[in-house]
Amino acid sequence: MRHMGGERVTEAVASCVALLRSAADRDWETVRAGRLEWSCHQTAFHIAEDLIAYAGQLAGRAQDTYVPFEITLDEGTDHEGLIQVVETTGALFSATLRTTPREVRAFHPYPFRSANRDGFAAMGIAEVLLHTHDIAEGLGLAYEAPAELAEFVLTTIFPCVRPGPDHWRTLLWATGRGELPGRAPLTEWRWHNNLVLPTDRLTLQGVTPAAATDLHTGGDGGFEWVDGGPFQGTRDAAGMMVKAYGEGVHRPEWGLFVLVRREDGRAIGGIGFHGVPDDEGLAEVGYDLTEAARGQGYATEALRALSAHSLSHDEAQALIAAIHEDNAPSQGVAARAGYARATVEEERAAYEKHDMDRELRLYVRRRRSATA
Repeated sequence: MRHMGGERVTEAVASCVALLRSAADRDWETVRAGRLEWSCHQTAFHIAEDLIAYAGQLAGRAQDTYVPFEITLDEGTDHEGLIQVVETTGALFSATLRTTPREVRAFHPYPFRSANRDGFAAMGIAEVLLHTHDIAEGLGLAYEAPAELAEFVLTTIFPCVRPGPDHWRTLLWATGRGELPGRAPLTEWRWHNNLVLPTDRLTLQGVTPAAATDLHTGGDGGFEWVDGGPFQGTRDAAGMMVKAYGEGVHRPEWGLFVLVRREDGRAIGGIGFHGVPDDEGLAEVGYDLTEAARGQGYATEALRALSAHSLSHDEAQALIAAIHEDNAPSQGVAARAGYARATVEEERAAYEKHDMDRELRLYVRRRRSATA
């Protein structure tokens, strides 16, 4: 899965600039941009502000807050000058994306206080496309964003939005700018960068729908894998995630994570859930490693971290792992990560209620009560 954030930003900016140049002789200062409170002029300048701000976050490796700078227009800047600023800030952002290493993350508040280069690319493209739409709406012009760019935004930072038949109109709906048949209008929305959980030797990196689709269809998901990876279990889990996303029931915190070694940035396996917690607060977890990474404690480290994070939320009462009776190494991983063998009654209920294979053994890690 080749990183194309820079190319996509360039395409989005070109789409914006074409619209702006077609209306360079119009009134931008007193006409509101669609449903926004800003004028078309303010909105165009805001596009440039976002592009350079995102470039600054990544280039400066900001970790705790926004880099404290802003841009201004020279007094008397005309419409063509503002268009040039949009083009220039877009070029700077595109160049930053092309030169930013895959593992770099920088501060952004929504929702986990950081984003990687794909997340920043998607946010930047969203700002460009959506505000170009706003300007066009204010000026009474037609605007159609490239469908593949809208799809990239949706599958990268809108993982909870069920895909529709038209990516651009789905994105407009998801940001409160349009209607979709069978879906209630939105008045509030927020994009959703992927969750990353650090451990001593690993980072557990949440997989986006875009990356899951690539993994499921034989790609690398945008990760650099050690020899032999990814393992088939990770590809199968990615397929489950793609199905959940398509049905509109995917929740990123209960999806798939790729295990990436801190020492070299290489991916060594996958871990994640079969879905959100059920009515009883139970969620099933699974994990695998490439053969080259087994026997070094990585799976235990990952399972321990993910379990602690997931059980800190009220919706999860317990996590379960169903492990084949002959898979002693995986049973050992579960035990070291705080899971205990389920009772005979619990296993019998799982066999009957969930049609669980009787050669599987159930391991459970429960949420500690507040008074424990």
